[in-house]
Amino acid sequence: MSEREVLQKINSPEGKEDRIIGKHVFGNLYDIDAERLNDKEFLEKLVLEAVDIAHMKLVEIKAWSFGGKKGGVSVIALVEESHIALHTWNEYNYATLDVYTCGEDSDPQSAFAHIVNALNPKRYQMFYADRSSQ
Repeated sequence: MSEREVLQKINSPEGKEDRIIGKHVFGNLYDIDAERLNDKEFLEKLVLEAVDIAHMKLVEIKAWSFGGKKGGVSVIALVEESHIALHTWNEYNYATLDVYTCGEDSDPQSAFAHIVNALNPKRYQMFYADRSSQ
């Protein structure tokens, strides 16, 4: 396909119908209550709530606890639209959060906000990347 044909497809109405809408919200959460960071059941429930709030369709969720000085919890929700990943580190009272969706109807910002509000960090960073195909 020539460059001109590619540009025509991108700019044509039918080309836009094939577009992938990628929305990626991710960040770092600092100074979180240690009890919440280590509560696997609480964190798994929290991620499940975020899936619903963001209008995502759950495929599967898994959660793991890690012991030791730098222990923590990881929760991964595989959704039809992509994923939510939450990782905590007890020693640092720190967590990372990644919410990525492909689709017009999903709302990763609301999922991110729900988790941040529930964990109540003293400070956090949030980043956004447009991962759309066009």
